[in-house]
Amino acid sequence: MPRQLISSGSAFEKTAGYSRAVVDGDWIFVSGTTGFDYEKMSISEDVVEQTRQTFRNIEAALQKAGSGLKDVVRARYIIVDPNDWSKVAPVFGEYFGEIRPASTAIVCGLVDPKMKIEIEVTAKKQG
Repeated sequence: MPRQLISSGSAFEKTAGYSRAVVDGDWIFVSGTTGFDYEKMSISEDVVEQTRQTFRNIEAALQKAGSGLKDVVRARYIIVDPNDWSKVAPVFGEYFGEIRPASTAIVCGLVDPKMKIEIEVTAKKQG
């Protein structure tokens, strides 16, 4: 089965040379995803809303790959402000409370100062 590239429609993907997600066999690798709302072409200032939008963006990419959040086996959370952790951790639980993927949290800067969180996931399609 050939590798499948999935796009969010963002022109930045071609500029920076990446895909929103790549499907390789049963594996789906979703790039670091932020809370940018592509329908409204905006990003909320609220870190909790950014986190929820990030999950919506990830879900959309996984659906295009014929998968869903239930198939996520690995998550990497990247936040800018460590003080936001207590605000976003419960949101992670809303989406992954039953799925419980292996995960890592990193605190660092992101490429746009409006971005407060970025999430990267790996999923494996189930039989």
